[in-house]
Amino acid sequence: MFSERVGYIIWVSDLKAARSLEKYGSVHYMSRKLYYVVMYMNADRADEVIRNIQRFSFVKKVERSYRNEIKTEYTSNEPDKSRFYSL
Repeated sequence: MFSERVGYIIWVSDLKAARSLEKYGSVHYMSRKLYYVVMYMNADRADEVIRNIQRFSFVKKVERSYRNEIKTEYTSNEPDKSRFYSL
């Protein structure tokens, strides 16, 4: 039903030129201070798209985002003590 998507962090030297990355995937965030772009694209076309993106002169480095692979469900063997400290 839904295709798997992967995220990439693209370090750029020019944010105005980085707007052209929107045609290669969905741009999630553009950092004006640190000059990077977070974008998501379909996993089946990701290798081809990254090769095209790296050819741009304003692209410094491309890194894969591992955010979707990080475990976000936490378990604790200790009981919750927060109820003892409430008013």
